[in-house]
Amino acid sequence: MNKRTYKLISIVMALLLLVIPMAGCSSEGEAVKPADYGSYGADIARQLASTYPNRTPYSSQELEAGEFIASEMRALGYEPVVQQVGGNFGQTSNNYYVKIEGTGFYVDDGLGNYYLKHRIAVIGAHYDDMLSAIDSTGSEYTYDGISDNASGIGCLLTCLAHAKDYRDMGYDVYFVAFGAGNDNFAGANTFLNNLSAEERESIDVMYCIDSIYAGDKIYASAGYNSLNDQTRYQMRRKLYQTYDVCYANTLYSNYKFDILYNESGVSTDLDGNGTIDRYNEVSANKSDYVPFDNAGIPIVYFDSFDYNFTRIEDMKETKNLNLQGMGGNIRGTVLDSTALLDSVLRQEDTDTDEDGIMDKSGDLLQIRINCISFVILETLMKGSDAGMTPAQYEEFLKNPSPTPIESGSGSLVEG
Repeated sequence: MNKRTYKLISIVMALLLLVIPMAGCSSEGEAVKPADYGSYGADIARQLASTYPNRTPYSSQELEAGEFIASEMRALGYEPVVQQVGGNFGQTSNNYYVKIEGTGFYVDDGLGNYYLKHRIAVIGAHYDDMLSAIDSTGSEYTYDGISDNASGIGCLLTCLAHAKDYRDMGYDVYFVAFGAGNDNFAGANTFLNNLSAEERESIDVMYCIDSIYAGDKIYASAGYNSLNDQTRYQMRRKLYQTYDVCYANTLYSNYKFDILYNESGVSTDLDGNGTIDRYNEVSANKSDYVPFDNAGIPIVYFDSFDYNFTRIEDMKETKNLNLQGMGGNIRGTVLDSTALLDSVLRQEDTDTDEDGIMDKSGDLLQIRINCISFVILETLMKGSDAGMTPAQYEEFLKNPSPTPIESGSGSLVEG
């Protein structure tokens, strides 16, 4: 199955679901909407940004912001691991992470014998920001890094809050708040380097969430390690599954939320190896996924941007006329401000568009946090290419040919 066919099938599935009542119902018989997580994640993001606007790497506010995140993890019922992150000049920051063990997957040893093996997924976002709300002259700005990257932390904690709803998750999942992300992804490097060789080999996917509020559209991207023609589909499989989840669960009709791929098609040497690449389904925006990408691990990177330009140098986050003070760029500028972005992007009223679809934009931050969280968790439930969940294995024992993996159950296979 090629990617175009896959997308067409996803769209057909979504259209069918529009006319089929949702299976999940509340005790009162009302349909349960996907990603209906309330305001928790958006509230966390706004509280983090407003309380700790000067959380640059290794600063006192970054330390306090990390402790705030740890307290939220505890409030959700988890005791986070605190992992020290060192800078090049003796500074320190911290990663905070929670590991939830899954059921594992039954793997064929090549001789027809199956054994249980644990595979890993990592969900990560950095909590520091790039600037200070006070410049060198003492002038204060409303900057607080709400998009980059309080929004990502709101999404990370929303994933953690709802992980308990997925009791049959096969993956062992790490939920990681990275410190010092703006120091060359120091937190992500520290986390990855402190895993054992076996754990690193067991990572099927790393989901990175960064700057999901300010940009015009939400994109999901693969890593540069997917540019190789021989391994492209393998390295982008989890990326394509995010599209499937988004459409199959009618997130657009419910929230006007969509996941796009960069399909600019610009031809350039993206990874500096002397080979011309097509600038599709990858991002020039760097974040905490980079160490995992460099290690050959499949990544899915969520951010908000606009790739609808013919030149890479012209691409920017937004074409919104009210946010052009920095040429349409928000992250890393003084425009990354809750006060400003909420005033421009937060719409309390609802209306219908020209197709008669309800515009439920409302709190854009809340919608994006909830929908991305839902997509990540649901994508993980599609399983691992490396093996079968215990439930799939039980079905396989009843009917050993073909296996669920071979037949495509639980994961997408290319025909």
